[in-house]
Amino acid sequence: MGTNEKKMTTGSPGKLIITFAIPLMLGNILQQFYTMADTMIVGQVVGVEALAAVGAGDWLVWLVFGIMTGITQGFSILVAQFYGAREKENLKCAVAKSYIMTALLSVIVLAVSEGAVYHVLLFLQTPDNVIDLTMLYLRLIFAGIPIIAAYNIFAAILRALGNSRSPLIAMTVAALINVGLDLLFVAVFGWGVAGAAVATVIAQGVSALYCLMVLRKIPDIRLEKQDFYRQPAMSLRLLKVATPLAIQNVIISVGGLTVQYVVNGFGFLFVAGFTASNKLYGVLEMAAVSYGYAITTYVGQNLGAKKYQRIRKGVHSGTYMALLTSVVISGVMVLFGRNILSLFVSGEPEQIRQVLDIAYKYLFIMAIFLWVLYLLYVYRSAIQGLGNTLIPLASGIAEFVMRVSVALLLPKLIGEDGIFYAEICAWTSAAVLLFISYMIIIRKYKDSSDSSELPAKGL
Repeated sequence: MGTNEKKMTTGSPGKLIITFAIPLMLGNILQQFYTMADTMIVGQVVGVEALAAVGAGDWLVWLVFGIMTGITQGFSILVAQFYGAREKENLKCAVAKSYIMTALLSVIVLAVSEGAVYHVLLFLQTPDNVIDLTMLYLRLIFAGIPIIAAYNIFAAILRALGNSRSPLIAMTVAALINVGLDLLFVAVFGWGVAGAAVATVIAQGVSALYCLMVLRKIPDIRLEKQDFYRQPAMSLRLLKVATPLAIQNVIISVGGLTVQYVVNGFGFLFVAGFTASNKLYGVLEMAAVSYGYAITTYVGQNLGAKKYQRIRKGVHSGTYMALLTSVVISGVMVLFGRNILSLFVSGEPEQIRQVLDIAYKYLFIMAIFLWVLYLLYVYRSAIQGLGNTLIPLASGIAEFVMRVSVALLLPKLIGEDGIFYAEICAWTSAAVLLFISYMIIIRKYKDSSDSSELPAKGL
């Protein structure tokens, strides 16, 4: 079992970013595969109501997991900077404190989530015929929050060290386990949505265990007891970077919950169609997420090494690669999206037709504007890698305002189809803000050839 760390402070920026991103893309494909497998198996074996039940909880799941991913991604930004700067003692301390705070936060989020889930579903006017199934699914998913948090922090630290291969291996094993357990629990045992939830948590547990085994073999972060106790101020430094990212994800999620509130009001068939498209949302953005992680790590390591010109070159290369990838994915979804969506739906022919009409219309609109989402990820990740998490938070607020405004107002003007544009408008507002902000921030960093080194933000 190799450890596969990668220094990103030397070599071709474009090559480094793409070779780092490809394993992450493959891992995201597998993650989306088993997420889609959950939905396909539930939709085909249990039916449209079960599909709607899982979909009605999508944004609540995103909200809870968004807190964990935001915090752990924030922690990894400092880890990447310390690794690039070769500050071994700070690196070990940051990793140790990250573990402690992730564990504490996961327990708090678990307690709040389990206590609030039913009341939130009622507030979101979840359809009466699916609310019980939705609550069962969410309670089981939320019970696995500590396990999912463990995977997030272990994978985030591996990525910060330039290792994108091990998370891919972990996700491959998890995908195989998840699909196998889905078939066993849902199709054979007849556990319905509960089986899908349990399968997901078990698969994440296997991913976490594998990543931990790799981390324990890396000499630079081989932790000792004192690493967990020294430098109490390190916890505050980590939280200062990570908290805005968690808040950003919460704000985005609340906007999504507003959209879900509107969608729920259109009935369970509309919810089912919306759910089917949202399950492909992950496929649409999977390469963007991978480029984002690659750019954050690349920028963070080069910031630590004070190689500012390399940061510019890397972000420039990442932008071109991201745009090209978005065009390819858009074309596939426009041409074959309806056929893919049909894998999620079973039932009466008229029901299937209605659900697919709703789903493909939403998917088509997202595909056409996908390039905007990819630009959003590139510039948000670059800014995060520079140690600035407040501007990404501001972009999350911009997303929230636009998403909620369009979701509440446009359907009243043009009907149900108006809800499909909430996501596009949210992407656009955030992307514009992030692009302008990046252009302003990067000018503050002089080239290393004519600088006696600006302070590296975040270090």
